[in-house]
Amino acid sequence: MHTNLLTIGAFAKASRLSPKALRLYDELDLLRPARVDPDTGYRYYAVGQLERARLVAWLRRIGMPLARIREVCALEPAAAAREIRAYWARVEAETAVRRDLAAFLVDHLSEDPRKDDTVLELRYFAHSDRGRIRPANQDTAYAGTRLLAVADGFGPAGAPASSAAVAALRFLDTEELPAGNVLNLLEEAVQGATEALRDATDGSDDNGTTLTALVWTGSRLALVHIGDSRAYLLRDGELFRITHDHTVVQSMIDEGRLTEEEATAHPQRSLLLKALGTGTPDLRLHDATPGDRYLLCSDGLSSVVPEPRIRELLASGTGPDETVRTLVAEANTAGGPDNVSCVVADVVESR
Repeated sequence: MHTNLLTIGAFAKASRLSPKALRLYDELDLLRPARVDPDTGYRYYAVGQLERARLVAWLRRIGMPLARIREVCALEPAAAAREIRAYWARVEAETAVRRDLAAFLVDHLSEDPRKDDTVLELRYFAHSDRGRIRPANQDTAYAGTRLLAVADGFGPAGAPASSAAVAALRFLDTEELPAGNVLNLLEEAVQGATEALRDATDGSDDNGTTLTALVWTGSRLALVHIGDSRAYLLRDGELFRITHDHTVVQSMIDEGRLTEEEATAHPQRSLLLKALGTGTPDLRLHDATPGDRYLLCSDGLSSVVPEPRIRELLASGTGPDETVRTLVAEANTAGGPDNVSCVVADVVESR
């Protein structure tokens, strides 16, 4: 009666899925049995279903949610491979954030309270420029004792959007911020910035802003980032980008469908996947050392000035104010197609 069909027990053993899991996947329409006995309700599976079952088992082992597995299983193999690659890129990014936080907690709990650490501070400068083409400036740049921020607004109310987002974070500039609580505090501040954005734009979906900010605790910098503005670190002459663009083009690079070189000329290179209020921002901590130089910038700089040239200008030995003006001038010399905003901050020992 059940020729060429496997019982649920035999199929579970062959696919390395438990009968309990198979019953769940049946209920979720993820892996339906080939036949269900109308009298006993007993499930039978075809041998040809083993490949899909094993794929489900493998995807569960890498932690993929069931809803995402259903989508992947419905795709052709090449498309499924791209989805798995994109999923794992996100897992690695999230793991990096948790790793940074775990490392901080280990260091924080292991510190000798009697240790006389060097007192550090920031020296900083911020400037925003309309550029050569745009009729108005929708960027906002800010630098203070504890807060560094760049926001790039878009839409008819882009300027109020970026201004409101940064203004909502400015209370962080005046408070003592213990490193152990700063990420929680920053996350709450971003929620306030999201509400301020909605008030400034009357909740319109046509308006929004990116947001990239660093908050100084006295020994570490807490980063919040969403969108395609960027943060860079110059350390020992090497330039590191410490943010990840939330754009369609960057997702294509992550999935292996586009190279970095191809991305620079892609027609959708400015199309955002996430902006303030429309996605979860990245949050992480960075240890600071004397001599570090941080750059926050809108894509008006990074889209027209190559990273090797940015590194060269950051490493020129000039102070934050002159460096910022030089970076802005470089973007405008390259055509200035967009508003350009820069914040440069140096980590130095207090005098």
